[in-house]
This record gives sequence, structure tokens and C-alpha cells, in this order.
Amino acid sequence: MTGFALGIYRFRGNLLIFFMFIAGNFVPFQILMVPVRDLTVSMGLYDTKTGLVLFHIAFQTGFCTLFMRNFIRALPYELIEAARVEGVAEWRIFWFIVLPLMRPAIAALSVLVFTFIWNDYFWALVLTQGPGAQPVTAGITSFNSQFVAQYHLMSAGSIVAAIPPVAIFFLMQRHFIAGLTLGAVK
Repeated sequence: MTGFALGIYRFRGNLLIFFMFIAGNFVPFQILMVPVRDLTVSMGLYDTKTGLVLFHIAFQTGFCTLFMRNFIRALPYELIEAARVEGVAEWRIFWFIVLPLMRPAIAALSVLVFTFIWNDYFWALVLTQGPGAQPVTAGITSFNSQFVAQYHLMSAGSIVAAIPPVAIFFLMQRHFIAGLTLGAVK
């Protein structure tokens, strides 16, 4: 919804708000390791799945806003103007005109964000301590010990951990193809 507002409406401070959303993407995540961990500890969210989920929501918002705003700006603005001339409410314009056109972008973004979060090993180790709250990809390292590495179990775990992103991609593949061919024929 933020991408819609920043992509469609022209208002004072539009670019400033947009830059604030994407500014976090330019900060190296290693710099944020200690402050984010201290924040989750002080909020009582350290070593919980809720803390990990809230962290990923906060940190992926900037990328998602950038992605969706740029896609929405490429949509034909005449469709939105025509709906406004007809007296359609703004939320209905979003729900019935813009949202169906955004399906390819939503599919691409959902696959990208799911893969980013699923493969996130660094923040899973920083914000969790035990296997109870760690995601599957971080749990694979539990097959290593000081003197023995169980490579057969790590290989099997890696294959099992790779199944969900591949499945999500194949489920969304139809929307990718529709997005690629959207402007092919006029």
C-alpha cells in the first residue's frame, strides 16, 4: 500500500518519504548487528520466532517499497485518471484496478523476499540462541561439532531446506511469465 501511495500520489515530501524507506538498504547489516540484538533483548523478543519475524518485516519493508513503487509508476496512469473521472473511490481504484495489474510484481516480490528470509543465516544466528527459534537453514549447522562433521546429514538437510524456495518459485512461475509478456503485444 505504501508503494501505491508513493507511486501514484504527488505530494510534498513524497521523495523524502521514499528515500527514508530505502535508506536502510544502504546501511551494511553488520553495523546494525549489536544495536538490533540489544533492541530485541530489551523488548523481550530475543530468541523468539516473533522477534525474528518482526525484524524481517521491518528490514524488508524498504526493499518492498522500492520494488512496488517502481512497478506502480510504470503502470498506465490513464487507467487511474479514468476511474477518478468516473467517481470511483481511491480504495476501489487500488483494489479493482491497480492490484490486479500488480500480480506479476507481487509474485516476483514474494519469491524474492521468501528466498531472502529463508536463506538468512546471519540474522538467525544473531537474534536466536537455540534450535527452538532458529529457522531450518540455521539449524543445519547443528550437525557440526568440534571434532566431527556429519556431512551426510548436512547434505540431506540442505536438500530439504532448498525444497520450499523452489516450490514457491514453481507456484509463482505462471505469474512471472504473464509479467514478462505483459507488454509484448500491443
